[in-house]
Amino acid sequence: MKKPLNIKKIVLPNLPYAFIALIATKLGQAWRLAEGADASAKVLGFLTQGLGEAFSSPLPSFHPADLLVGIVVAGIIRLVVYVKGKNAKKFRKNMEYGSARWGTAEDIAPYADPKFENNVILTQTERLMMSNRPKDPKTARNKNVMIIGGSGSGKTRFWLKPNLMQCHSSYVVTDPKGSIAVECGRLMLRNGYRP
Repeated sequence: MKKPLNIKKIVLPNLPYAFIALIATKLGQAWRLAEGADASAKVLGFLTQGLGEAFSSPLPSFHPADLLVGIVVAGIIRLVVYVKGKNAKKFRKNMEYGSARWGTAEDIAPYADPKFENNVILTQTERLMMSNRPKDPKTARNKNVMIIGGSGSGKTRFWLKPNLMQCHSSYVVTDPKGSIAVECGRLMLRNGYRP
């Protein structure tokens, strides 16, 4: 079944351009009516008598040159608005809003170092390279990580301890329970870390 044509949706968005075309026909008429042999005399005639004569009547000028000026000016402004709207600040060009998806291991692969030990472990399949100067500079990222979770959610067991055992960085760890020094302390001392 064919949808009925909605005239309101066609007319209302283009109404400002019709008004711009009307004003532009008046400006075209003012330029045409202005007297003067060279450009400076024509501009002076445009400002002094042409605008007054052209805007004395509210009706548009139906002279072909004036109509052409109106259509061209309105068309240029419509084109500028269209291009600006098309190139608005969109992060995913030509993708529909709301078409997000969950990331995969392939999406984060450029940000991970091929050597496992040179990464911050984020999840079982996602890692982030520790190098400040990756081969591709656009994959450089901040190395700060903030882990938020309730008590017993595995912040220490599944994120902190595996990253401490990498022994590839300087670490500052607040440990209110005191269990990390007992469980990872000897490993870090063997690798040259100072308490």
